[in-house]
Amino acid sequence: MIRKLSMAALIFVTVIAQCSLFQVFEIASIKPNLLIILTVSFALMRGRKSGLLTGFFGGLLMDILFPGTIGFNAMVYMWIGYIFGYSYRIFYDDDIKTPLLLISLADLLYGIVYYFFMFALRGRIHFFYYLGRIIIPEILYTIIMTFITYHLLFKINRKLDKTDKRSIDSLV
Repeated sequence: MIRKLSMAALIFVTVIAQCSLFQVFEIASIKPNLLIILTVSFALMRGRKSGLLTGFFGGLLMDILFPGTIGFNAMVYMWIGYIFGYSYRIFYDDDIKTPLLLISLADLLYGIVYYFFMFALRGRIHFFYYLGRIIIPEILYTIIMTFITYHLLFKINRKLDKTDKRSIDSLV
């Protein structure tokens, strides 16, 4: 129960920070994708189900807060969490290179999917302009934020694991 409440609070804080606080830190209309960092990090640390649920609820909250198609972000983040949750078995706790690489790939995937559904289907076929002007700078900014936030997320997960273990031990 503590894990679920903590994850809900973490998702809420991440989405609110991405929607409000990081509007101030925009560089050339680019801001980091904090929800990608959260989704992929917990997919790596906890597996497919955790990544799927984190992505779905975070994406749904983004859909609710931003006008547009309800469910689009929920679907995309959910799939990203599920796909990158397969890396759970190859993940090593003390190595930040794997999360950096996978978060970069996830942000690239998100940018391409977003471009395809929001622009290409409407006839705006300037992919390389969008790639160079939006996707690549967002990936770089997200990588910088991953360096800052990943260890905090890792510590939160460790603390939640200890709490889960204590609650299981108290039942036995």
